[in-house]
Amino acid sequence: MESDYDELDRRLVHALQIDGRAPFSTIAEVLGVSDRTVARRYARLRSAGAVRVLGGVDPAALGAILWFLRVRCAPAAALPVAEALARRPDTSWVSLSSGGTEITCVVRTESEADSEALLLAKLPRTPRVEGVTAHSLLHSFYGGPDNLVGKLGSLNAAAVERLRPPPVRHRRGPVRLDDGDRKLLGLLATDGRAGFEQLAAATGWSPTTVRRRMTELREQGLLYLDIDVDWRMFGVNTRTLLWLSVAPAHLEEAGQALAGHPEIAFAAATTGPTNLYASVVCTNQQELYRYLTTRVAALPAITNLETAPVIKTVKQAANQA
Repeated sequence: MESDYDELDRRLVHALQIDGRAPFSTIAEVLGVSDRTVARRYARLRSAGAVRVLGGVDPAALGAILWFLRVRCAPAAALPVAEALARRPDTSWVSLSSGGTEITCVVRTESEADSEALLLAKLPRTPRVEGVTAHSLLHSFYGGPDNLVGKLGSLNAAAVERLRPPPVRHRRGPVRLDDGDRKLLGLLATDGRAGFEQLAAATGWSPTTVRRRMTELREQGLLYLDIDVDWRMFGVNTRTLLWLSVAPAHLEEAGQALAGHPEIAFAAATTGPTNLYASVVCTNQQELYRYLTTRVAALPAITNLETAPVIKTVKQAANQA
């Protein structure tokens, strides 16, 4: 619950959202507390599962395809199927919605063959799966490196600027990964604050090589830092999925407008009968109603809106089961 956390916890999490690998000494200076206090708070929050810094990978940099799946099941089968999907290394954000009869999840496929195997062969033949709808991600308006904590956090502009890491110069070109890269990314996916010595031991590289390769992967747009957080820390208690139909001429405008809403954790343009998807977080159902009837109602050229309240999140980040 929100009462389990205090303002220092929230300020610390906001600092980590700005730079997940910022030294505790820098965070302590900005927050006006000691290094020991920051280290102790972070250790407590991490051990409780309330916050976790992780290294995210942009699938587009590897040529992968992201799919949003809606899997309709018999009520008794929904949780076992969701848990099976959660065990797959290529899934994230596996949730039960629509009263527990629908599973929603994000699936990363590396090729068209992978997509066909899952979407046309494996899932439809799973016992008690009654239907599958797949929406391919075309463009992300908010999400990935953009984390909702950046909207909810309370650090002022001066503190944000003090913590913000130097901008990364972007380099074009294909990204090729070797076994060392995969080991590096695998460890960062579980602990984005892992030290260079620990990363060097895992990869067989020197700490200097690890530092250089991390910089290269960030410059190539593949690696970014993200955080998982217990959203109750910020008073968020409900998550609802929105599937919207928008006239094509207004899709970009509507998507950009959604991205700026403080309630939006993720927004993207997709294929399918609806072409705009969003994940909304609110403190309660009354706030959700207010949001839908004001901000969403004001979006241009919305022709249809479907809401799906999330009743259970089975898996969040891709490396969690």
